[in-house]
Amino acid sequence: MEQTVSKENMLAALKRVERNGGAPGVDGVPTERLRDQIRDQWATIREQLLAGTYKPQPVRRVEIPKPGGGVRMLGIPTVMDRLIQQALQQTLTPIFEPTFSDGSYGFRPGRRGHDAVRKARQYVEEG
Repeated sequence: MEQTVSKENMLAALKRVERNGGAPGVDGVPTERLRDQIRDQWATIREQLLAGTYKPQPVRRVEIPKPGGGVRMLGIPTVMDRLIQQALQQTLTPIFEPTFSDGSYGFRPGRRGHDAVRKARQYVEEG
């Protein structure tokens, strides 16, 4: 966790969250105000993260229309929670990514579901 909350890692996470943009979560704080929120709250949040007592905010639910009709639910975390998630991802991916099977495609950098389907078709064609 110390590596996750390091200044270098948090700055990289902040730049990524700002670049990604996105809608505010349940707290209504937009990405453009994240730096202000960090200045006001980071000492407390960092302490909670290191102590293991940090509790993420609820996720805002929105309905997204599907092309064929109907809707799907989308969860939007607060920008602070997105910052923390990004910082954790930056710390954990280099540790765990090398241990995954080459045939694993879910939620991995540079891979997606379409790649898994393509690989499955290749296996079928090869017999």
